[in-house]
Amino acid sequence: MFVLGVTGGIGSGKSAATEVLASLGIKVVDADVLSRIPVQKKEKGLLEIEKRYGSDILLSSGELDRKKLREIIFQDEKEKDWLESLLHPLIAELIKAEINSSSSIYTILASPLLFETKQSDYCNEVLVIDASEEIQILRTIKRDEVPEEQVKTIILSQINRSERLRLATHVIKNESTLDDLQNAVTEFHQKIINTLKN
Repeated sequence: MFVLGVTGGIGSGKSAATEVLASLGIKVVDADVLSRIPVQKKEKGLLEIEKRYGSDILLSSGELDRKKLREIIFQDEKEKDWLESLLHPLIAELIKAEINSSSSIYTILASPLLFETKQSDYCNEVLVIDASEEIQILRTIKRDEVPEEQVKTIILSQINRSERLRLATHVIKNESTLDDLQNAVTEFHQKIINTLKN
């Protein structure tokens, strides 16, 4: 099983890239989607979070108040570490199960924190979708309608760009149009297929 990690900073276009790969028949294991499962109602992750922060951390529906939790962990490094040590092992189990159930020619593990969470250990190679910080900020403000300061904080919480590029096996620059990204990803997919066939 060949596993390709796909990552990139916030607003770099990694979701757009993995959508192209999914449309080409490649199974995409999305760490972001899986990371929500342990914090759903009655799941172990959410029960532990509620135990630590009280019922104030829940919405009236009984679901996690993500905004409130995000504020706590961005203000306090110790709380961020605690949350990660709770959730990362739970998410890792889900990721491994998804990868093992894949039947496509290769499998994508898409994760914004691929290196930070050591999820890159599950990958044979890593593709980084890269964009300048300026472009990341502009795209994220437009997409999420959040203030610039918040985007900058998120960028700082991720591995820095030069380190991400150093750890990459492959890099696709995404500073132009969506069409250009789609073409680059399709071409890259073909290269992977050819390598796996040889």
